[in-house]
Amino acid sequence: MLKVQEIRELIKLIDQSNIDEFCYESNGTKVSMKKEQGQAAAEPVKVQESAPSVSVQEQKSEPAKQEVQEKAEPEEASKSEQQGTDYDAEVTSPMVGTFYQSPSPDQEAYVQVGDQVKEDSVVCIVEAMKLFNEIEAEVSGEIVEILAEDGELVEYGQPLFRVKSK
Repeated sequence: MLKVQEIRELIKLIDQSNIDEFCYESNGTKVSMKKEQGQAAAEPVKVQESAPSVSVQEQKSEPAKQEVQEKAEPEEASKSEQQGTDYDAEVTSPMVGTFYQSPSPDQEAYVQVGDQVKEDSVVCIVEAMKLFNEIEAEVSGEIVEILAEDGELVEYGQPLFRVKSK
C-alpha cells in the first residue's frame, strides 16, 4: 500500500508535468490521477481485498461540491480579516477527506491554539475512503490558528493550521 507521503509526491510530480492522466497499480492498490483545468486531482484509490471497494468518484456528489464552494467564500473573508495573525507556516491537507481534530469523539484534540508541535507531531486525522490518515505538522513551532472545523470536508492543499515556527 502506498504511504501518504508517496501519494503527495506523485500528485506534485503529475501537477508539475505535462501529463494529463496517470494510473498506477501494485499489490491490489490502484491510484488514478487526472488533471482537470490545470490542477491535479487524486481520483479513486482502491484497495482490493475481500470486500468490494467504492471509488471516490461514486462518493462525490454535486451538493457536496456546492457546500465546499459556499464554505470557501466565508473563509476568504476571514482570511482577509486575520492577515495580522503572526504565522510563517501552514499545515495543509495532503488529500481530500474529512478533518478530525481528535483520534475519537470521546478523546481530546491532538492540538489546540498555543500548543507547541514538532515536525513529527500528529496534529489531526483526515479520513479518506474509510482510511484514517494521521497528519503530521512537518514544521516545529506553535499552533496559532486552527482553520478547519471538526468533521468538515477538506480539499487537497487546503490549509488546516497556521504555525509560528521557532
